Amino acid sequence: MPPVLQIVGYKNSGKTTVVRKLVEHYKGRGLRVAVIKHDGHEFEMDHEGTDTFRFTEAGAAAVAITSRQRTAVIREEESSLDSLVGQFRTFDLILVEGFKEEDYPKLLLVREPGDIKKLLRLKQPAGIIYWKQAKAEAEAEVRELLGAGGLPLFDMEDQGGWIKWTMDYFEQD
Repeated sequence: MPPVLQIVGYKNSGKTTVVRKLVEHYKGRGLRVAVIKHDGHEFEMDHEGTDTFRFTEAGAAAVAITSRQRTAVIREEESSLDSLVGQFRTFDLILVEGFKEEDYPKLLLVREPGDIKKLLRLKQPAGIIYWKQAKAEAEAEVRELLGAGGLPLFDMEDQGGWIKWTMDYFEQD
């Protein structure tokens, strides 16, 4: 199974930006990266007028479409993260945006003071990326809750630092 790293944080904490930068970095190194995103709201991937939309509208519980370059599967049900990870087992690594309560290693994104306490309660925190306005609180909470050795902390602007950390982290796995 490829290594899995969750990128978690609250709204507008930079999750999508971090995932995108990591995908670009690892793709540039020749790796096949899969991304799984949790959406806390309903999303529309299909749209009116397409054949797949018509199939779903007619009552199909699942629809798949494939071409030479792309495949999509749309199911009218929620999928567990473990199930989705299993579907991507042939990739080199898997990045997960969201699914806070799941039990995979997590890179926590802290934008606002106050977020860190809630995020540190999650399972398997592995590292923290903070925005400047949350730096002091993030450092203090990590020391208080986890001790001096704590977790690696990175400024959001230190893209090179947190990308290098993920490289080292994935090599351990």
